Amino acid sequence: MGMFDTIQDRRSIRTYKSERIPQEKLEKLLEAARLAPSAANRQNWKFIVVENEHIKKQLVIACNNQAFVGTASHVIAGVGDPSQKWHQVDLAIALEHIVLEAVELGLGTCWIGAFNEDEVKRVLQIPKDKKVVALLTVGVPAESPAARPRKTLEEIVSYNEYK
Repeated sequence: MGMFDTIQDRRSIRTYKSERIPQEKLEKLLEAARLAPSAANRQNWKFIVVENEHIKKQLVIACNNQAFVGTASHVIAGVGDPSQKWHQVDLAIALEHIVLEAVELGLGTCWIGAFNEDEVKRVLQIPKDKKVVALLTVGVPAESPAARPRKTLEEIVSYNEYK
């Protein structure tokens, strides 16, 4: 599959099969994140991989009771250091590397931005001075949703000045 096909095939998956992601696929996802660019190559991030069922159930509550969070094989929390100016951008790039590699591996993901950060920090024992930027659910998809509509290029692109 070419990169553009991978981008076109990406969907937010909220229904997962009960099977676990094989360790070699999980490691490939994390390697994709590790290879992501970061400001000044600081790689100032931490990825917490949650596979424990009890912890995932606690994350469901911390993620505004989004039940599908607990059905994914794994949940990955992207944690940064807010003292670094670009930590949120760097983590978003790295997490998107995971998302795209997951498509390549036949896996599904969903970005989770709706969560109680203090509760996620408590559940995952994240230091108070760190920032949970986003969480990703990852698993074997049990659904194949259609592509959602996107704006045309003319609606989102202008050249040389904002129009």
